[in-house]
Amino acid sequence: MTVFRRFTLASISIQDSEALDLYLRDISSSEPLSGPEEVELSRLIRKGNQKARDELVRANLRFVVSVAREYQNHGVPLSDLISAGNVGLMTAAERFDGTRGFKFISYAVWWIRQAIHQSLAQDSRVVRLPINRIDLLHNISKVSRELLQTTEVEPEPEVIAKELGVSEDMVKDTLLRARDVWSLDASFKEDDDHSLLNVLPDPTLEAPDTEVLEDSVKTQVEEVLESLDDREQEVLRLYFGLRGDDEPMTLEEIGVRFNLTRERVRQIKEKALVRLRHPRRAALLEPLLEPA
Repeated sequence: MTVFRRFTLASISIQDSEALDLYLRDISSSEPLSGPEEVELSRLIRKGNQKARDELVRANLRFVVSVAREYQNHGVPLSDLISAGNVGLMTAAERFDGTRGFKFISYAVWWIRQAIHQSLAQDSRVVRLPINRIDLLHNISKVSRELLQTTEVEPEPEVIAKELGVSEDMVKDTLLRARDVWSLDASFKEDDDHSLLNVLPDPTLEAPDTEVLEDSVKTQVEEVLESLDDREQEVLRLYFGLRGDDEPMTLEEIGVRFNLTRERVRQIKEKALVRLRHPRRAALLEPLLEPA
């Protein structure tokens, strides 16, 4: 029985540092798969071939380690984070449809992160929020700090909502849930510098393996954006920072570029996002979306 099978397919756990070291050495020799190989494995997996699933998972174990390292030093051992991420990787392998034209890892990364989020929530009692609210909570906090530094006034939920392009009710509800869970600035333990915000993954930070994802994700996003009109495309690219090295722009900054009011830019953005929810476009984006 291989190290992979002992630690990943059976218990999905890595119990001690010696086992972790052995596991990391073992997976370091895994070779990446080509696109056609992933497609063929996906076809076999969908027919119930467990050996094909194991092969697809094994080829991507190193990526799980890279993602897990982003969440280190927040109350959960690296070995547990890797084990949780491996669960997400296996779920992705079972659900992956290779005929959709995506690299497997661009689909799997969301399942990996979701599994790690759940591990953090369960094992360190950090977050009792729905998975799809965790990143929103981090964004709310980030925007709040930026607005406070700029205006020296604590921003109202309405202002935060407009900056993030979400409803005011969504912001209020997320903050209320977070308050019921834990103070954003409260430490987990006395004399501990780790707060809730330390644990929430910052969506603005690049994953170590961003280059692995970049090509397939960008291609698909561009294909969907090109189905919108020129102005809608440009607003979304600028707002979400989809122009390569460009930083995301605020609604005000985009308004200045196009000689439009902030409100008009917001309307264009919202209309474009609604159009992206059309079933035809949503189907193209589905493999890139974080599971709820």
